[in-house]
Amino acid sequence: MGANWGVVRPTILRGLALVAAMVLTGGVVTPFAQQPKVALQPTVLTVAPAGTKPAAQFTTVQDAVTAAPETGAEIRIEPGEYREVVHIDKPNIQLRGMGGDAAKVVIVYANGAANTCGTSCSATVFETGDNFVATNLTIANDWSKTGKPRTQALALSISGDRAVLRNVRLLGNQDTLLATSKGCRTGGSGADRVPPTECKIARQYYDHCYIEGEVDFIFGNAKAVLEGCEIRSVVHPAGGFLTANGRSKVDEDSGYVFNHCKLTAEPGVAGIFLGRPWRDYAKVIFINTEMGAHIQPAGWSEWHKGETDRLKTAYYAEFNSSGPGAHVGEREPLMKALTADEAKQFETKAWLSGADGWDPTRVK
Repeated sequence: MGANWGVVRPTILRGLALVAAMVLTGGVVTPFAQQPKVALQPTVLTVAPAGTKPAAQFTTVQDAVTAAPETGAEIRIEPGEYREVVHIDKPNIQLRGMGGDAAKVVIVYANGAANTCGTSCSATVFETGDNFVATNLTIANDWSKTGKPRTQALALSISGDRAVLRNVRLLGNQDTLLATSKGCRTGGSGADRVPPTECKIARQYYDHCYIEGEVDFIFGNAKAVLEGCEIRSVVHPAGGFLTANGRSKVDEDSGYVFNHCKLTAEPGVAGIFLGRPWRDYAKVIFINTEMGAHIQPAGWSEWHKGETDRLKTAYYAEFNSSGPGAHVGEREPLMKALTADEAKQFETKAWLSGADGWDPTRVK
């Protein structure tokens, strides 16, 4: 019986599978190889403030991220303030603010470089997993409201590849958004020294986001497009800089593109530069962007005047800038004025597609 069962058992199992398939398809059997693949739905987890009725599964975002499978999850966050630090190192995590108003779903904390291990440790949200999605929420660092001395204080540190942020508000002062890649920064000296490691460029797409800050408040070396975003400068005694790009090698495939954005400022803000090169080969491009009167005519600045000479190796470019801050013809001479054909390479699909043909506009 044991020997024969080893032969008969597979036949019986195949027969049962055939019967089940006939029942499910009304008698028509499609070979398994030809059956359509069904997309697996992500695990859905819910977050709401304590005391909310009906209650959600979790009262903190971090608890939901921790509970998510290693394959990822959709985390739906109800309106409220979540005062916490969040670490996301899993792939395929989606943070979805519910209710449609990004200002009412707020993840916030008050850490600064001065009370942590430094700038890179000061973020409210740390995101390193690939295929991250965030929609309709706010990530903020309110260190500046504590009354403590001014210091770098990140809202978001993000280095995951194929990240999409839609209708997300990023609020801070100095160093609000670290949009960067993993292992690509080298050089420096002393405490700033970073040894060479394997470089993995991260592609990131910011769609109709609002980013607020003062000095170097969009920095790092991701390959990023910010499209339809409002970039708002807040008051700083010495003016400020929108970007501090960290591309460190001439052949590094990274850089920031601002497309159809709007540069605005609080009342009284003036003398703002579009960027300064944090690393020798900084790369930032503004195309089709409306610039307020707070933007400096020169547009671009040296990192530390008299100490560094990085503008000669940086790639700073503009195409079709408009508004009172456009200052056509008055820019820093080393800035490149693009033609319409040259600007095409920086359109979203061209700039972010990569070897896998990624199209972030299709990610919802």
